[in-house]
Amino acid sequence: MPMKPLYTAIATAHGGRQGHVKSDDGIIDLDTVTPSGLGGPGGAGTNPEQLFAAGYAACFQSAMLYVARLQKLDIGDSTVTGHVSIGQNEGGAGFMLAVRHAVTIPGLDQAAAEKLVHDAHQVCPYSNATRGNIEVAFDVTGGA
Repeated sequence: MPMKPLYTAIATAHGGRQGHVKSDDGIIDLDTVTPSGLGGPGGAGTNPEQLFAAGYAACFQSAMLYVARLQKLDIGDSTVTGHVSIGQNEGGAGFMLAVRHAVTIPGLDQAAAEKLVHDAHQVCPYSNATRGNIEVAFDVTGGA
């Protein structure tokens, strides 16, 4: 059965990594610049990996808040910092991504924080989209 969309985001890219991205509502309106680590000039502008890191981190944080609400947990001071890496695949003919999220949940002990992250990883749409396609890892820090 096809997915019934609840929301559709629309953005247009022009010029690739040395170009511009803009959402249909104009909220995102950014120059893109190839990072020096990928052989580009670097400088002012964003890149697809930064946009993906920000989007996945925000989405995963929302998944954590959703699961915490169901489990009647308070994780209001939690944070998710997304790290998205790009590198050549094993064959060297293409590229691939890897994600590492640094998750801090001060209000939960380590075991409870790890369980919450595991449960959120099962419901997060970004996690479901990437599962089996790219490496996704978590560094979880509880604090209670």
